[in-house]
Amino acid sequence: MQNTINFLLAILYALIGLCMAVAGIETLRDKTNKARIGTTVFWFFLAIIFAFGDWIPAVVSGAMVLIIGILALFKQIQVGSLPKLDPKTAQEGAKRLGAKVFLPSIVLALTSILIAQFTPLGGQVGIGIGAVVSLILAIILTKAPTKQVFKDSQRMVRSVGSPGVLPQLLAMLGVVFTTCGVGKLTANMISHVFPAGNHFLGVALYCIAMALFTYIMGNAFAAFAVITAAIGIPFVIAQGANPVVVAAIGMTAGYCRTLVTPMAANFNTLPVALLEMKDQMGVIKQQAPVAVILLIVQIGLMYFLAF
Repeated sequence: MQNTINFLLAILYALIGLCMAVAGIETLRDKTNKARIGTTVFWFFLAIIFAFGDWIPAVVSGAMVLIIGILALFKQIQVGSLPKLDPKTAQEGAKRLGAKVFLPSIVLALTSILIAQFTPLGGQVGIGIGAVVSLILAIILTKAPTKQVFKDSQRMVRSVGSPGVLPQLLAMLGVVFTTCGVGKLTANMISHVFPAGNHFLGVALYCIAMALFTYIMGNAFAAFAVITAAIGIPFVIAQGANPVVVAAIGMTAGYCRTLVTPMAANFNTLPVALLEMKDQMGVIKQQAPVAVILLIVQIGLMYFLAF
């Protein structure tokens, strides 16, 4: 079964690499992009890493990631000119489809959950298969020609730009922090300031630390391992809290800060790019009040439900 999973993942990652390679080709054809060469290199390097990452040496992958970082540092990765949507066609399509426009997103989520829960294939394969199924459904619903699917796909990929690589880099950073013992060091520092034993203080400290570290790293998954080892276990679980409740609510506390960090590209930068918003912080500004309220609620829930 593991061989089957690896095979399916290889196919899915190859499809992602193909999308990025197409974005690179279209970027190279975009004569208006002042950073055309750097952006093309960015997309092709990403395409190679995603499609052939299991077969190329780790040193080569690392070198390509470093080059991508240098290109981003010197602002050599730019979106350029993208195909414009026809407002009339979009309005006609919206009227014709109505609420059906949400079906592909719903099918993606349901397919992913069903595969993850009721098959041994796991969540990663489930999301990949769900994405393919939802794309096919979207094509059937909209009756879009192949050319339109190609144009809209590469437009969406290119509109994300360099922030699209942030989730992978931040997840890797979380692994590095855990391996380096950042959690233990943090626990030792906090233990000299906050005494263990106070349930509410431990819960508040854990939830707020999850939120702050998620803000820095842009990813609650990356923050979870470090902060749970540093604060969650010694200050909450070791004091008698239910580990299942602490883990679930602790992760949600991290998500509260995901709503307000520019590092969470898939949550806060991608919508700005896709909607062509003028205010780069527009999504974050709208989500900030909700994030604060949610964090307070999570602290209360963990305090009353975990003990």
